[in-house]
Amino acid sequence: MRPSIFARSTIVVLALIIMESSPASAASVEQGKRLAIVYCMKCHAIDKVSPSPLRIAPPFRTLHERYPIETLQEALAEGIVTGHPSMPEFRFDPDQINDFLTFLKSLE
Repeated sequence: MRPSIFARSTIVVLALIIMESSPASAASVEQGKRLAIVYCMKCHAIDKVSPSPLRIAPPFRTLHERYPIETLQEALAEGIVTGHPSMPEFRFDPDQINDFLTFLKSLE
């Protein structure tokens, strides 16, 4: 039995979507990782296996277990402020937020 024109068209469209989104996602992950290196890796583990250099700083690979990653969007835009002085305050612009959240999701 031959696949219908609709089925073949659907496969082609899905393949094009995947091909189109992969390079952008890879670039976004890389940009997000660069932000993590600059702003975060002094205290947080930013990979899938290492412990955090600062024991009280959660590894980024486990953040999604505490809350949805998307909830960080507003805090990153307004400036994350914590109850301990060792974490610096910083703000990201919308593109940086997107890249950083994409990077965090890649660690799940």
